[in-house]
Amino acid sequence: MTELDINALTERIIGCAYNVSNTLGIGFVEKVYENAFAHELKKDGLHVLQQYPIRVQYDGINVGEFFADLLVHERVLVEIKAASALVPAHTAQGLNYLRATGLETCLLINFGKTRIEIRRLYPSPKMESSIINVYQILSSFISVHLW
Repeated sequence: MTELDINALTERIIGCAYNVSNTLGIGFVEKVYENAFAHELKKDGLHVLQQYPIRVQYDGINVGEFFADLLVHERVLVEIKAASALVPAHTAQGLNYLRATGLETCLLINFGKTRIEIRRLYPSPKMESSIINVYQILSSFISVHLW
């Protein structure tokens, strides 16, 4: 497959997400959507890796490992949710994945609502400040809702 413009690539990914959503509807766990979505993306001719490992380095050592649900065409991370709504913690997760990988786009896709919910995340020129802002939002959310 030839090199795709990032916008054309994300449009294809989103189109496949709608196909999965329209076929399966709501009510399944994330893994069901992940497997169906990976299959749909492959049918569309896209290269897909499931449970893509993301390693976090600090001072030259591996200090943690996460797994993005999908890496599509070696350019777009996809994090799948089956929740009643996307929340700030989901955004923080996607932004951290971008920061750890150096990739330019992460799609958060929520299959848990009647109408599919999709967010495109991009690193800002000041990714550090974006991460800090997300954590500030999360901190205020936690203090308001848990105390």
